[in-house]
Amino acid sequence: MATIDELYARKSCRAFTEEPLTDREKEMILQASLQAPTAGNMALYEMIEIRDPKIKSLLAKRCDDQPFIAKAPFVVLYVASYQKWFDLCQGYGIAIPALGEADLILAIEDTMIAAQNAVVAAWSMGIGSCYIGDILENYEANRELFGLPQYAMPVSLVVFGRPTKAMTQRPKPARFELKDMVSVDTYAKRDFQTTEKMVAKVHPEVETFVRGLASRKLQAAFHQEMNRSVKKMLSVWLEGEKTK
Repeated sequence: MATIDELYARKSCRAFTEEPLTDREKEMILQASLQAPTAGNMALYEMIEIRDPKIKSLLAKRCDDQPFIAKAPFVVLYVASYQKWFDLCQGYGIAIPALGEADLILAIEDTMIAAQNAVVAAWSMGIGSCYIGDILENYEANRELFGLPQYAMPVSLVVFGRPTKAMTQRPKPARFELKDMVSVDTYAKRDFQTTEKMVAKVHPEVETFVRGLASRKLQAAFHQEMNRSVKKMLSVWLEGEKTK
């Protein structure tokens, strides 16, 4: 039951102590990623450990000005990548169709499963973490910064560190009820009232919450930039260097 308990207890941490992680702890976290389920045992991802303080600070700014990114003692960029298999096929003279949307989605699945393994492993060692979805913004600049080839997309940035006391004591936000999230055999189609009741169990002031959510995220400038950036990612993956 220990694993289940860790999953139930884990929560995002955005403030860390100054104590660094040991090399052994970092290795165990990254090894946990490598043990994750992966399509065809291809490991359709790469991990970039970011050590340079200047790069951390740059990412903190690019990811919508979140200073805790720069202060995190361990930062890993998870890159969805088919590049190694594409290169091997080319090297062996194996003709394959152009990589498409399905290949990218499969690589993203591999990548996020690997990242989640790392997050859970870290928590079991008393190490907190936070996913930074804003890495999806500024693709062109980040592609140049990290030297990413055509079939390598930066899909998740994860920061790790020892949680501060305030982070440790912060209650984990409530989750939706199982009966509201699981349907049988077909998709659960809900009318407005049913959806409202479902969300009210977690966010009692539903309309206030939804309006705030829309304002902070869906109507925000970063949301437009994220969509623009991801469209560019797709065009590079599908069409190649001419769209660089």
